[in-house]
Amino acid sequence: MGALRLPSLTSIFAVSSGRSSLFLRRSNQLHVRKLTTTTKLFAQTTPATEVAPPESNQKPLAQEQGITPRSQDFNAWYLDVISQAELADYGPVRGTMVIRPYGYAIWEAIQDYLNIKFKETGHSNMYFPQFIPYSFIEKEASHVEGFSPELALVTVGGGKELEEKLVVRPTSETIVNHMFTQWIHSYRDLPLMINQWANVTRWEMRTKPFIRTLEFLWQEGHTAHATLEEAEKEAMQMIDVYTKFSYEEAAIPVIPGRKSRVETFAGADRTYTIEAMMGDRKALQAGTSHNLGQNFSRAFGTQFADENGQRQHVWQTSWAISTRFIGGIIMTHGDDAGLMLPPRLASVQVVIVPIWKKCNEKKEVLDAAVSIKDVLHTAGIKVKLDDSDQRTPGWKFNFWEMKGVPLRIEIGPRDVSSGSVVVSRRDIPGKPGKVFGISMEPSVLIPYVKQKLEEIQLSLLDKAKSFRDSNIVDVKSYDELKEAISQGKWARGPWVGSDEDELKLMKLQFLLNLTDQLLVIHNKPKQWWT
Repeated sequence: MGALRLPSLTSIFAVSSGRSSLFLRRSNQLHVRKLTTTTKLFAQTTPATEVAPPESNQKPLAQEQGITPRSQDFNAWYLDVISQAELADYGPVRGTMVIRPYGYAIWEAIQDYLNIKFKETGHSNMYFPQFIPYSFIEKEASHVEGFSPELALVTVGGGKELEEKLVVRPTSETIVNHMFTQWIHSYRDLPLMINQWANVTRWEMRTKPFIRTLEFLWQEGHTAHATLEEAEKEAMQMIDVYTKFSYEEAAIPVIPGRKSRVETFAGADRTYTIEAMMGDRKALQAGTSHNLGQNFSRAFGTQFADENGQRQHVWQTSWAISTRFIGGIIMTHGDDAGLMLPPRLASVQVVIVPIWKKCNEKKEVLDAAVSIKDVLHTAGIKVKLDDSDQRTPGWKFNFWEMKGVPLRIEIGPRDVSSGSVVVSRRDIPGKPGKVFGISMEPSVLIPYVKQKLEEIQLSLLDKAKSFRDSNIVDVKSYDELKEAISQGKWARGPWVGSDEDELKLMKLQFLLNLTDQLLVIHNKPKQWWT
């Protein structure tokens, strides 16, 4: 992939005494992101509307039927894609979901990339228990206040009432600090940098597959440092890792920024975020990184002896990306035909569909198809041969398009005779995306397929960037701001950054009768454009 000029939070969040830049947009949750210089972005967030039917009559998502057009009903389209592409289904408990193999494969691709980056930046994987003593949650006041409504509690175990109720992990800052206190004694023990891949439980009342469920999968990193400067550098380094992943792997042009004080993570001094514009122009929080300061270390007594022998509290960070990102991929790139996967995250990059009409044509077509599959597989391309004869080629074309496979190779008797194949791109529908007469010779086919996959990856990013940029409006007054938001646009303009100003902006949700929440973030002007 060509070099991308990604927005760096190191430059975005340089200390500034000037006014802040503000972006406001509709989002899936009520958010406001602060910017650190002269502009601010406002938008509506993607709503976590309840979509699961009541438990008594809950039906599986997967049903063989058409997909609702995006322009007709975006939320119904989203659920149809999850169903038809076999990404997930409803669990038996209201608000839960079962991630199916095709959906989980996307999560595995995310894990594969991030695991490498985490280790390159000095982090090690480990695992903490999912049961946390309730007293741990109570130790940090803002933390318990922020999470209390979402906690799932265990009060009975082994048929007996527990002496202390247990919290099913909503996040791990508390139990991590309990253990850090036992492991950290001296400055020589720092920095301590770990990550865990785990499940999380938050008792959400309004749920939506991948976007907001009672239980979800994520990675959460936790680090401890000797100084505030080291912790701040770590928090911004990790949001930069997420930003690079979003651009280069997911082809999603996120906007990095710092959340407002009201939207800062419970227990953190600062929260950095990456926000993405979905296909309905709503915002999705795709990842966060928190500078926790010394809030948790003071609550838990996590201290170390510095080089002068003085006892000091550690400075900490935490950061996370979850399976919500899969929902973001669906809503960013999908179209009326279904899912559209960026090649770098697709578990199937190329599908081969053999075509024959007569029985005597079947063997030679299948032999050629198998040969092509082996050639591409050996070259490191993720390829699948659909040689089933229960469905017509036309049905297979539609099915794999709906599953979002980036490239399709068609081969019939005439192609075998000419030693060539037909290649179709998922991102360019119909005849414009179809190329005939591509040689089967490995020396030709392999580089051609790799080039097309790279072109699709870049094309998806460019399309998403163009869509994002065309839906952001520069505003200079409160009235212009209201007008932009009422039109479903993201608004960018100057903001002083005060709590009073933020509350005034939040009231737009009610003044404009919005069913979605608003998000405000700080972001240095123009940094995220490049």
